[in-house]
Amino acid sequence: MKKIIHSILLSGSLLTAVAYADNASPLQQDILNDQTQWAHINYELPDNQKEAAFSALATHEAALIHTYPNRAEPLIWHAIILSSLAGTEGGLGALGKVKEARNQLLAAEKIDPTAMNGSIEASLGTLYYKVPGWPLSFGDDGKAEAYLKKALQINPNGIDPNYFYADFLYGKHNYGAAMQALQKALAAPPRPDRPLADQGRRKEVLALMEKIRTNHPDAIASLGH
Repeated sequence: MKKIIHSILLSGSLLTAVAYADNASPLQQDILNDQTQWAHINYELPDNQKEAAFSALATHEAALIHTYPNRAEPLIWHAIILSSLAGTEGGLGALGKVKEARNQLLAAEKIDPTAMNGSIEASLGTLYYKVPGWPLSFGDDGKAEAYLKKALQINPNGIDPNYFYADFLYGKHNYGAAMQALQKALAAPPRPDRPLADQGRRKEVLALMEKIRTNHPDAIASLGH
C-alpha cells in the first residue's frame, strides 16, 4: 500500500506552476511562495524531513482557504501538498489524504475550471491513475485519461501536463506515444519564477525517457530516439 501511494510523490506529485507578474496580489504571492517551498521540500530535503515539512506547508495552505473561500488557487495547492504528504506517509491514512485532495480539486473545479493553467485537470488526472481502484480507493484510468487530455488542451506546451500524460501512457505500455509526450515536455519553455521546479521535472522527464530507451527500444525504433 505504501509503495502505491508513494508513487504519487515519486512521479513528481502534482505540481503545475503559474507565472505571476511583478505586481502580484497578496494571494498570488502566497501561492508563489508555497510553490517555491514545495519544490524545495520535494527536490532538496532528505526523505526523513519531508513529512514534517509538507505537514507544516499544508497547515499554511489550509489557512489560505479560509482567507480566500471563493478562490480556486488555495484549494488546488492544498490538494497538491496533501498528495505529496500522502506520498511520504503511505498506508490507509495516505488514502484518506488523497481522497481529501481529490475533493478539494473538484471543489476548485466548480469555482474556476481553468485556474492555474490546467492544474486542476493535471492533478485530478494524476490522482485517478496513481491511486488504487475500487474497493480500496477511487482510481479510474478512464477518468485519468480524460482529465489529462483536458490539461493538455488548456496548456498544450507545458512541461507538467506533458510529463503526466507521458507517465500515464507509460503505465498503459504505450511507449511510443509516451516518448513523444516526453519530448514535448523537454521542449517546454522555462518558467522564470520556478527554476527549481523546472530542474526537478526535467530530471524526471529524462529518467523516464531513459527507462523507455533501455527497456523498450523496439517500441520507439520508428521515432529515431
